[in-house]
Amino acid sequence: MASTLSCSASDLIPLLSGGANATAAAAAAEFICGRFETISGKFTDASYAIDNTYLLFSAYLVFAMQLGFAMLCAGSVRAKNTMNIMLTNVIDAAAGGLFYYLFGFAFAFGSPSNGFIGKHFFAMSGFPKASFDYPYFLYQWTFAIAAAGITSGSIAERTQFVAYLIYSSFLTGLVYPIVSHWFWSSDGWASPARADNLLFQTGVIDFAGSGVVHMVGGIAGLWGALIEGPRIGRFENRGKPVTLRGHSATLVVLGTFLLWFGWYGFNPGSFAIINKSYGTSPGSSFYGQWSAVGRTAVTTTLAGCTAALTTLFGKRLIDGYWNVTDVCNGLLGGFAAITGGCSVVEPWAAVICGFVAAWVLMGFNKLADKLRYDDPLEAAQLHGGCGAWGIIFTGLFADKTYVSEIFGGDPNRPYGLLMGGGWRLLAAHVVQIVVITGWVSVTMGTLFFVLHKLELLRIPSEDEIAGMDPTSHGGLAYMYTEEEIRNGIMVREMGRENEHV
Repeated sequence: MASTLSCSASDLIPLLSGGANATAAAAAAEFICGRFETISGKFTDASYAIDNTYLLFSAYLVFAMQLGFAMLCAGSVRAKNTMNIMLTNVIDAAAGGLFYYLFGFAFAFGSPSNGFIGKHFFAMSGFPKASFDYPYFLYQWTFAIAAAGITSGSIAERTQFVAYLIYSSFLTGLVYPIVSHWFWSSDGWASPARADNLLFQTGVIDFAGSGVVHMVGGIAGLWGALIEGPRIGRFENRGKPVTLRGHSATLVVLGTFLLWFGWYGFNPGSFAIINKSYGTSPGSSFYGQWSAVGRTAVTTTLAGCTAALTTLFGKRLIDGYWNVTDVCNGLLGGFAAITGGCSVVEPWAAVICGFVAAWVLMGFNKLADKLRYDDPLEAAQLHGGCGAWGIIFTGLFADKTYVSEIFGGDPNRPYGLLMGGGWRLLAAHVVQIVVITGWVSVTMGTLFFVLHKLELLRIPSEDEIAGMDPTSHGGLAYMYTEEEIRNGIMVREMGRENEHV
């Protein structure tokens, strides 16, 4: 926010009197200062309005990613499960909204002084105030439901709907908010915004959430998929993987572009404010937070584009064909990786980030096949694996100038190892990976295990074969003729490269 300007009548009187009537000079000084303070107040009001409008618009962009998730998920599953996966995306937003309001926001950004598990759970009774207005809550809610949406992709096509309701509420109300408090709240133990006692003298720079959002969602999905086991027909008796193709590459591409569009709110929007100059002389600098916002959009773009092209040619060399869904996942893997360091790295470093992220994703996919791990949307590999790489990447390539501009404090605070900033930032980021993995494993792993033991997790095998739409949601998402159904539009057996049951 812009600093408040000041005017003192006592300072103006000597300039205005010039040997003339002192009373008149005093009156003129009071008038000038009165007008000055009015104008200054208008500038301050405008600054708040600009910053809150920017954050609100960013929240709209991130919320639009829910539509992207829905399209991506729908296209990646078989037609008989379309209504189920679409409904889970709606519930992620709806249940996430209520539980994040009731519990999550207080866990994430409350404190002993403002209501953190104190007088109330809502942590919103003090709204609005200079640093905490309603757009901030809305923006943080969109991040919480993004984490829940990631998890739903890992356990698609074989999970009871009641399990979705339970895990989504638990993740957005407790698990994710605790992590975001640790790394994003001003008093979080690993936050780079702390006033003192920074972890390794730097804190963790996870700017938009490679760890806080993507690793949390990815690891939660990992445990859900591991405990449930693979879908029927995903692996042959000898363990050889069988591709269960999604029913619409068109929806996958549409969802990918919507997610790409929303990422410009996800990463640049994480600045929260835009009307801040980095210059020493207000009004004379063309360089400010608006420049950093633009640079963040550029690094985001370059990482995704590089990952997409690397995946395109990598999969061509490995599998012998050009696959659009693989390219879409590679693109999203690049975005997930750059999210943590998007604001503090140079554009050329973002190219490296995207290149490595593509190979991380392809490598984890190969490992998943060998271990007979089934994730219909590659969510754990993409968000968990690429998110972890993004955290390491930031510890290696964070730029000294950008770290200082964005986080302030000690101008000599540690930065990227490969940029000459020492090992401390990288060490803090290794701690983040370990802590997030442990916390999510203990909480979400336990939840999925309990649901499994209570027989609330996986659907019966006959329902899985028939499809969740006709067995749990009252009918199919698409209209089929009786001949199409007889010929196997629902359950087909067309060779090793297609669907098996």
